[in-house]
Formats: sequence, structure tokens, C-alpha cells
Amino acid sequence: MLARIYRPAKTAMQSGKAKTKDWILEFEPASARRSDPLMGWTQSTDMKGQVRLTFETREEAVAYAQANGLAFQLFEPKVPKRILKAYADNFAAGRRQPWTH
Repeated sequence: MLARIYRPAKTAMQSGKAKTKDWILEFEPASARRSDPLMGWTQSTDMKGQVRLTFETREEAVAYAQANGLAFQLFEPKVPKRILKAYADNFAAGRRQPWTH
């Protein structure tokens, strides 16, 4: 069973960086989810799909996977590109496009 080790990105509903510092170890789904015919809920026979371990560092997560003989895939986090803006830049004299209304 293949495990994924990654650091989660912030959700679209977040403005801060809460819950993005820890590293997560999750297992790949072994089988596809099925729809329950009576209730319409999704069901799975894969119990490892419920396991989600958190670690403070990437090295701790990798060491755990190696100590337990888990095949894993490591995903490096993408660094967000910050664009610094100021309201005064809208009225700057050296603006690329003229400001008109």
C-alpha cells in the first residue's frame, strides 16, 4: 500500500496559515468508492483510507514510513508567489497603464 507524505496548502476559505505547518501521511485508496443504493452515501472497504497521521517535520514522517516498511511518495510543498501591492500604486505616475475612468 502506497502512502503519501505532504504538507497541506491552505483552503480557499482560509486567510491565515493555520493547519499548514504539519506534514501529513495518508494512504492511497486501494479501491474505488461505491454508492450505497439505499441511502446514496459513499462506501469503501478500505480501512486504511481513514488513517491520517500528522508530523511536525518531513523527516519524522519519512522516518515513520521507513521504520514501518511503508512504500511512500513524498510531495514537496509549493512556495506561494507573493505579490506586494499598495493602494497608492493605483495613482503612481510611473504606472504601466493610465488610470482613467
